[in-house]
Amino acid sequence: MAGNIDVQTLKALADRGEIDTVLAMFTDMQGRFMGKRIVPEYFLKQVLGHEGLHACLYLVTVDMAGEVLQGFRFADWNSGYGDFKLIPDLSTLRTVPWLEKTAIVVCDVADEETGEPVEVAPRQILKRQIERAKKAGYTPKMASELEFYLFRDSYEELADRDYRDARPSSSYGMDYHMLQTTRDEWIIRRIRNDMLAANIPIEFSKGETGRGQHEINFTYADALEAADNHAIFKHGVKEISLLSGAAITFMAKYSMEEAGSSCHIHSSLWTSDGSHSVMSDASAGNRMSPTFRHYLGGCMATAREMSVMFAPFVNSYKRYQLGTWAPTAIVWGHDNRTCGFRIVGEGNGYRVENRIPGADANPYLAFAATIAGGLHGIENEIEPPAEFKGNAYVAEDVPRVPTSLHEAIAEFRNSKVARAALGDLAFEHILTSVNWEQTIFDNNVVTDWEVKRYFEQC
Repeated sequence: MAGNIDVQTLKALADRGEIDTVLAMFTDMQGRFMGKRIVPEYFLKQVLGHEGLHACLYLVTVDMAGEVLQGFRFADWNSGYGDFKLIPDLSTLRTVPWLEKTAIVVCDVADEETGEPVEVAPRQILKRQIERAKKAGYTPKMASELEFYLFRDSYEELADRDYRDARPSSSYGMDYHMLQTTRDEWIIRRIRNDMLAANIPIEFSKGETGRGQHEINFTYADALEAADNHAIFKHGVKEISLLSGAAITFMAKYSMEEAGSSCHIHSSLWTSDGSHSVMSDASAGNRMSPTFRHYLGGCMATAREMSVMFAPFVNSYKRYQLGTWAPTAIVWGHDNRTCGFRIVGEGNGYRVENRIPGADANPYLAFAATIAGGLHGIENEIEPPAEFKGNAYVAEDVPRVPTSLHEAIAEFRNSKVARAALGDLAFEHILTSVNWEQTIFDNNVVTDWEVKRYFEQC
């Protein structure tokens, strides 16, 4: 049995001994899955029954290293760090081929006492934007393209070397390269097939620009399903590589000598019943409907102030280098990969590709920022600037992607659009989280570059 299953099927599989573990998971602010491994009988009788499943509030207030951070209105030491409740979304329940006798389910996070959704949970932040779109008469549909690097070293071996001298799976760039990607098929093929078996809709894989760099694309879906698929994929790829003795990274820029890894987000708005797209107008000169124009205008107008939701870490901003396929200019063009926003497709497939997010983005937050920006444009009838033609890397007098997390935080802090769309609590929660990311780096880190530059010369 593979792919999505219902509760009755889970019980039958458990009774036959074919499933002995259920992973109940939600993502933290960094996009990593947190949760518990549960025996099926307890899951069926207690988690889905009166008892439910609980986890500590602090899980959405920690940094990447699991350090407890202060300054969050949602929870801190003064609140005693109680529990919230995990509510399985049974539409996401599925078996996972890469883990023996295991099923997984994505959970929403709710207040233990009231049962109300926890506003600061990333999945809820996205659900809020989807509801805003539906109230306006739209169904957002999205798909992502994820890039990553594959290494011949294991995670343990790299950790033992402090992640130095990592050995990419190829010795040369492999963009669309068929011979080199054959060398990596032993694991990339498994990733494709295991994801399909888990009902994660993969379309294809391909080599990318860097040494050992790959890309895998998803089929579009409703925004929440697309974000769930993205999160499960990213988690599963790491598990598959870990179990295979290899290592894969989704860092935005693991080496300044290699191209960064992107998360291109394709999005469009459809009718409220999801039957057809409202983005195309054959009579318009550029085929854009007024809805598309205003959606694009809003996405572009908010790109800088929403950038912490596309690029949430100090490292994220190292990716934005001229001539490296990562955008630096907030302009748009038809099928122009030098632009921050690329317009592609035809008919129901006519859409905007946001090339700003990196592979390190939390999909729930990046998708939420995309919808929020687009709705802002529609509500205020924001027209996009004229189409940019040519090499956007050398464009003059155009807005640019922030060059540092410092700059991005300042833009977000002053964003009235983000605060209004996300709500005060979620907005301040994200702001506190990224502020800590920057502060920890500024005050607690001495880099290899600093030692090499200053050790003798100062």
